[in-house]
Amino acid sequence: MSGPQADRLRRLAALRGCDVVLSGARPSTVGERLDAMRAALPEDTLPDMYGEGGVVEHVEHRIAELLGADAAVLFPTGTMAQQVALRHGAELTGRDAVALHPLSHPLLHERDAYAVLTGLRAVRTPDAGRFPTAEEVADLAEPFGTLLLELPLRDAGFLLPTWDELVAVVDAGRARGARVHVDGARLWESTVHLGRPAPTVTALVDSVYVSLYKSLGGVSGAVLVGDGELAAYARAWRHRYGGTVFQQWPAALAALHGLDHELPRLPGYVAHARLVAETLATVPGARVFPAPPHTHQFRFWLPYPADALNDAALALAEEEKAWFVGQWRDTDVPGLALAEVTVADPALELDADQITDLAHRFLRRVPIS
Repeated sequence: MSGPQADRLRRLAALRGCDVVLSGARPSTVGERLDAMRAALPEDTLPDMYGEGGVVEHVEHRIAELLGADAAVLFPTGTMAQQVALRHGAELTGRDAVALHPLSHPLLHERDAYAVLTGLRAVRTPDAGRFPTAEEVADLAEPFGTLLLELPLRDAGFLLPTWDELVAVVDAGRARGARVHVDGARLWESTVHLGRPAPTVTALVDSVYVSLYKSLGGVSGAVLVGDGELAAYARAWRHRYGGTVFQQWPAALAALHGLDHELPRLPGYVAHARLVAETLATVPGARVFPAPPHTHQFRFWLPYPADALNDAALALAEEEKAWFVGQWRDTDVPGLALAEVTVADPALELDADQITDLAHRFLRRVPIS
C-alpha cells in the first residue's frame, strides 16, 4: 500500500505507540473498541430493528434526557440529521431560505446537500470570521425559515458567543419569524464557555443536532432532538433519505460508552486547554486562537511549511514516542501553517514545563530554510 492511505496508517501507528500525546488521543484497535462497547452494554438488550427498540432506543432516551428534550432520533450521519431539521423548518414556515454563517458546516462540508437534496437556499450572515450578532441577523435582507447556529463555529476557530449574545441572536431570529436550529456537533463541550447546562441551551431553540463521535469518541452517528412533532417528521424523512438502516446498535453502544466515560471529562479538557494554549503561545513565532480557547479545541499557527511540520511530528512520534501536534496545512501566507489542537485525556498528564519541552523537541526537528 502506498499514497495517502499508507501515510495515514503510518501516522496512526506512530500516534498509537506514543507514551506522550499533547493533541488528540491514541487510536484504539477494533478489538479495544469492541471491548469498550461490550462494557457499555445494558443487560438483556436486544438488537434494534430498523431504528426501533434495543440499544438505539436506549441512547435516544438517554440523550433526550441529557439535553432536556421531548424526543430524540438517531441518524447515521449528522449531515442527514441537519437536512431533516432544515426541511422541517421550511415546511412549517413556508420559507425555503436558511440563514447561516458562511463558515458553517452545511456550506463547507456537506457538498451543498441543503440545496441539492432539500431544495433550500442559503441566506448568509456577514463573513466576519466570528459568530453572527443579533443586529446582523435582524438586518438580513430577505425572509428565512430557519436560523442555523453552529456551536461552536468550528471553521472560525471553535468560536462561541457569550450566553447573552446567544440569547440575543436567537431572539433576533424569532423576531424574523424563523425557527432556530443548533448544529451542536460539539455542543457537549460548549456548555463551559456558555456558562449554562446543555438543557438550557436546548430549551432556547427549536432543535439541536449532536454528534455521537466528535468529542464522545463513538464510531459514527448523530442524534436530532426537539419536540414530538419534529421526532415523528424526522423518522419519516430518515426513512426517505435511506437512513433507517437494519441495525445501528454498534454506533449506539459506542455512544453509550462515550456518554459514560468521555462526557464527564470534557469540562476538564476545556480547562486544561487554556493552559495548553497559553503555553504554546510562548513558542517562538507561534499564535493561538482564540485565547483563551472557548472549548478543548483551538487553532495553532507556526511559521514553517506544513510538510516540514508534519514530517517533524511523525519523526518525533516514531523516534521519541511523543506526539506534539499533527495534520498541519499551509495557509494563504507563504511559510505559515495551521493546525487544530485537541486537548483530550492524554494531555491532562502534561504541565506547562512538559509542554514547553515537547514543543522544543518538536521544533528541533523542523529544518530551517
